[in-house]
Parts: sequence; structure tokens; C-alpha cells
Amino acid sequence: MGDDELDDLIHLADPPGTSGHVVALRVLKRSDPGGELLDCEFVVSTETVTGRFPVGVSSFDLDRWEEALISLAGHRFVSWLNSGRTVELRIKPLSPSAIGVSISDAPSSQVTVSLPMSPPAGWIADHQARLVKARQVLAG
Repeated sequence: MGDDELDDLIHLADPPGTSGHVVALRVLKRSDPGGELLDCEFVVSTETVTGRFPVGVSSFDLDRWEEALISLAGHRFVSWLNSGRTVELRIKPLSPSAIGVSISDAPSSQVTVSLPMSPPAGWIADHQARLVKARQVLAG
């Protein structure tokens, strides 16, 4: 992917041949020239549910995501975008190779999707690299 292309800030997917669960936070665009938000959407896909939840992500939110990744590296539960005004992401380590992921759209649709996932080794480092890319897009 080229440096000018947008990328997923979050991309968690089970290995091929398993459940096929995917949770992604797609960066769609910068809100406005000089804007302070990234227009994004959470995409959740399971065997029975597919959903999209729009969300704006600020520099402050990216800082909180960085802290969440550090906590996840320490095998601790995280809750991100938990202001009560938007979609919330929760990740709970279940074992060395499994996490529980919940996306909750309580303020709008009141839908919550929770699913177990087995992300690949190195997924936290991959997400730290995705974070750097999102900060570059936000900086313009």
C-alpha cells in the first residue's frame, strides 16, 4: 500500500479456515482539509452478522488507542472510545492466542456484537504500525 492510501487503523481477522470473524476500523478520509477528525467506520463480520458503525477519530483518540495497545501487550483488558457518545471497542485477552472483542453502539443503534478471535502473532506490533499511518493521515 502506498503512503498516500488510507489503511485500516484496526484490522483483526481470524486465520483462514476458522470462524472468519473480522473486526476492522476503516479510515475513510480526513473530515475536512485542516480538520481534526478522521472519518472512519467499524466493520464487523461474522458468520451471521455484518455491521457498519460510523465514528470520528481524533488525535486524542489515537493517543488513547496507543495506550490501549500498550495495555493489550501486557495482557490487560481495554475499552476504547468509551465516552458514551460513540461506538465503543472492548478487547479482553482470553488466552495467549485468543481475545474477546466487543463492539457496542449503545448511543445510536443499541447493538452490541461480541466475538472470540485468534489474531495472528505480532498483531499488536502490526496495530502500532497502523497507528503511525493514521497519525500521518490526520496530520495531512
